[in-house]
Amino acid sequence: MPPRAAPGSRGAPRGGAAGRGRGQRGGGPVIVATRQTGAIPGLPDSSSHITTVGVKRSAFGTSGRSIQVQTNHFEVKIPEAVIHHYDVISSGSEKVLPARVNMEIIERLQEVTAPQVFTPRAVYDGRKNMFAARELPFGSSQEFDVFLTDPPSPGEAARGARAPKAYKVRLTHVATINPQVLQRFLEGKQSHDNDVLTAITALNVVIRMEPSLKYPFNVRSFFTSREQKDIGGGIVLWRGYFQSVRPAIGRMLINVDISTGAMYKPGTVLRTALEVSGYPSPEKLGAALIGEHNGARERVKLQRFLSGVRVYVEIPGAPRQERRPARVVKRISTNLPGNLSFVNREGQSMTVEQYFKRTHNYQIRHPQVPCIEVGSGALVPMECCVIFEGQIMRKQVPPERTKDVLDFATKRPAERLNSIKAGLGVLAYGQSEYVRQFGLTVQPNATPLSLQARVLEPPVLQYGQGSRQATIKPRDGAWNMIDKKFFRPVKISRWCVAVFERQNRFRPDLAEEMVHGLLEAFASVGIQVEEKDPVIQWANQTTVAQSLRAVGGACFKKNGNKAGPDLIVCVLPEASADLYMRVKHFGDISQGVATQCLRSSKCTRAKAQYFANVCLKINVKLGGINTVPDARSVPVLTDPHNPTIVMGADVIHPAPGADGRPSFTALVGNVDSDTAKYIADCRVQRSRQEMIDDLEDMATAMIKMYQGYRRGVERKPADPKRIIFYRDGVSEGQFQQVLDIEVTQLRKACAACNINPKITVIVVGKRHHVRFFPTNSNDADRSGNCPAGTVVDNHIVHPTEFDFYLQSHSGLLGTSRPAHYSVLLDENGFTPDSLQALSFALCHVYARSTRSVSIPAPVYYADIVCARAKNHYDPDGHMDFEGSGVSLDEKQKQSAFDAFKEGFRSLHSSMRKVMYFS
Repeated sequence: MPPRAAPGSRGAPRGGAAGRGRGQRGGGPVIVATRQTGAIPGLPDSSSHITTVGVKRSAFGTSGRSIQVQTNHFEVKIPEAVIHHYDVISSGSEKVLPARVNMEIIERLQEVTAPQVFTPRAVYDGRKNMFAARELPFGSSQEFDVFLTDPPSPGEAARGARAPKAYKVRLTHVATINPQVLQRFLEGKQSHDNDVLTAITALNVVIRMEPSLKYPFNVRSFFTSREQKDIGGGIVLWRGYFQSVRPAIGRMLINVDISTGAMYKPGTVLRTALEVSGYPSPEKLGAALIGEHNGARERVKLQRFLSGVRVYVEIPGAPRQERRPARVVKRISTNLPGNLSFVNREGQSMTVEQYFKRTHNYQIRHPQVPCIEVGSGALVPMECCVIFEGQIMRKQVPPERTKDVLDFATKRPAERLNSIKAGLGVLAYGQSEYVRQFGLTVQPNATPLSLQARVLEPPVLQYGQGSRQATIKPRDGAWNMIDKKFFRPVKISRWCVAVFERQNRFRPDLAEEMVHGLLEAFASVGIQVEEKDPVIQWANQTTVAQSLRAVGGACFKKNGNKAGPDLIVCVLPEASADLYMRVKHFGDISQGVATQCLRSSKCTRAKAQYFANVCLKINVKLGGINTVPDARSVPVLTDPHNPTIVMGADVIHPAPGADGRPSFTALVGNVDSDTAKYIADCRVQRSRQEMIDDLEDMATAMIKMYQGYRRGVERKPADPKRIIFYRDGVSEGQFQQVLDIEVTQLRKACAACNINPKITVIVVGKRHHVRFFPTNSNDADRSGNCPAGTVVDNHIVHPTEFDFYLQSHSGLLGTSRPAHYSVLLDENGFTPDSLQALSFALCHVYARSTRSVSIPAPVYYADIVCARAKNHYDPDGHMDFEGSGVSLDEKQKQSAFDAFKEGFRSLHSSMRKVMYFS
């Protein structure tokens, strides 16, 4: 758990206004906004000296039926002896060294340089922190010279071998940690302060030390080659294990899970380059990389994949060197080995090809392939660079390989639980000298923790007039639209179809059949369509905007020059990401017309269910509402005395290595009384900045839109009394920043709109490794997962703060991941039952499906809006979102960011009032 500050406790005074009506018709959960009182076992000390970052836990939820589940946590006994904390400063390199190199330096320090000092061995996090089970025998500070290799022998020195590089390591004693502080925190009798955080960090470093020295690692996971899969494209997947020591109510737990690591495939760089690029021979590869037309683009694409990978230089046929340094790939040369010249130490000019012939007696076999430039600036032929095993690819897996990763990573619940149990043997805590000497204890026959969960009642959903059944209660997280009309269906006066697939693949008769299928689906869900014979045109893929204008113009002309189309349906071929982006830029940014893209293979001879799903998206894009929660089911959302805005916010960051690329932010909020009709805003901001810069402006505009809709459309009191703000993707270490920066901006937005609502802030997390497994098969859904609505707010949660896990969706493939909700601020005084039922209800208003989703709809929408941010750029503006793989200096980063900031175009005004992102 990353360090975070611990100011005074946040949240409303205990108690609050009661919600409406228990036991009324509707059958869903009744939310009552009052606090439970009285001392309950497991709750933190309520006195003011126990401070928290978020809201202090004051009660546990009680609603729903009980089920027994297992979770991937194992109890750990914390040490009793004090732990000594040392600050580590390593010098000897101008750059910040990778954690892997730092670990090698400290391992060498303890085992070779000064083993007498480090008995027993200390543990190290790869950065700044070292922890020892006893005080090291050198006073407050000591400096060591560490060599990663032995000095050359006299014979090697005579032949000109260089002395190894020295790294200076300074250790400074900074603190003594008493585990008793941690024990008090687990019992709710101690604030979440820096001593507690350092103690938890120390225990995590202890359990990770041994595997970090043995295996490739990535912060909290390590990977072994025991189970692997080659997925092509130069990538091999390895099975790994995640482990994290986490505080819970009354005890410390280790969270253990299986994980997946994408590794570079070992072998020559040339072989990898052929596999990544897809060219059949070195000659074809060389011609593509040096070609005049697309050479630069092909080179950057390959360079992006290879940059940062470490290689050995090996001359084919020559004996391997004992001490060969690993070189880091920097870039691909723009010329061939026979044309790349340099001046050697003797002052002679020669080409790379001549150098390898004279120095190594090696004739380059593929002179038509460019070279690799390594970190030192040396140029080496691809055939002489060898990628060695066990290197983690710290970049995004290419989209075309994502399915292979999911297939490898996906395990059904029972299978995953067995792998986790088996993982304890691989982790072997009892055999680790580090775990033993620090006094941490995990029983060798430990079993996954068993606990009681609750399954919440789903909300009742309401459909429109003409439905055979006006309300429906979801079952196992799903329902269907048979004999149901949308709550508020739209009317389509004019529409047209643009087909970007070749006519021989998507014939006119198939297009007519698709139109017929759509018309039938429109009628079945209540959408009125005036035009039964829309214009259909086959469009040019190279001139998307012109083609769409042409089909729109034909629709305008056909309808007596009255107006353009309300909707353009676009049929796209397979693998058409660029086409899709161009269509969306035209519709959402340039013209302000709704567009619906269909894949030709999917809409050919499609069943009624397919077209019904398409209608879910079209209706909300045109301003309609598909379904709403029944008012009696979720009174907190629909209470007429307390109009409520529910907002979802997210930030998306560029892929690793994409220097100078911006982050994108999104805010989504409802404008209607039923929290079913949402609007969105998207902005660009500095790379990897998590706090939202423009939240005040975005929230001000959203509140004004809400007020306008309430006043103008619904004819109801306009001012919201409550704001419920769901924030996605924030780590625990940034919770205080959300309160200090984003909540402050929210309050300013409210002031600008002359309102003073009560604010509740909830962080929704999905990037965790907590899983639940039903103990009784009768409690499982069809996929073997816990049923939709499973909630856990005890046993494994935070010792002092108000958080809970909610698995709101039913499983399809693999093991479902619950969402983790942390309540940072609650001026509305909601009970745990209130917030859990409210969050579960919001997982049912996601317009694009008839299934409950894994996180509340507004957060899900914010995530989608962020992902679609690329559509705001001119498709012909040549914006490179992925980077070249080469590191940029600060000036270059600023220049790139400025270009992205300037090129970002706002949403078309007509799209601001509809769910264009659906």
